[in-house]
Amino acid sequence: METVRKIVRNEYFPAAAVLALVVLFWAVALAGGLSMLNDRNLPIGTLTWMLFVYLIAALTPFAGIVAAVDLVHRYRWNRQEARERAEVGHTPSQPDAETAPEPAPAEVLPAEPAPADQPVPEPATPKQPATQQSTKKPARGQKAA
Repeated sequence: METVRKIVRNEYFPAAAVLALVVLFWAVALAGGLSMLNDRNLPIGTLTWMLFVYLIAALTPFAGIVAAVDLVHRYRWNRQEARERAEVGHTPSQPDAETAPEPAPAEVLPAEPAPADQPVPEPATPKQPATQQSTKKPARGQKAA
């Protein structure tokens, strides 16, 4: 189970899964995907199925290219990162000073709560213009105010 989680959480998994599905679709298509035309079906059913397959056939090359480009991009980026870490002498267990999380500042608590008899100042609110004219047009049959 741990192996499956590790595979699914891998950054290469989504693109690899799409690429595998595209290859599987085309393998099935080449192995006899047009056998439906030999069966006796309603013309609308055959047309619907053919439109669906046409849509998939038109989109799978695009999805395959995008997935392959993503896999190559991730592979090159990870290799470049590994080379840069090796040049600097960092190991994966040593976080960079730039990427290390900064400690959160301690919350500042008031020394004493405000006495109940003193009024609490209200937050300042932005002033709205005193006069605003409506830009709405009157409905049909009504007079403008």
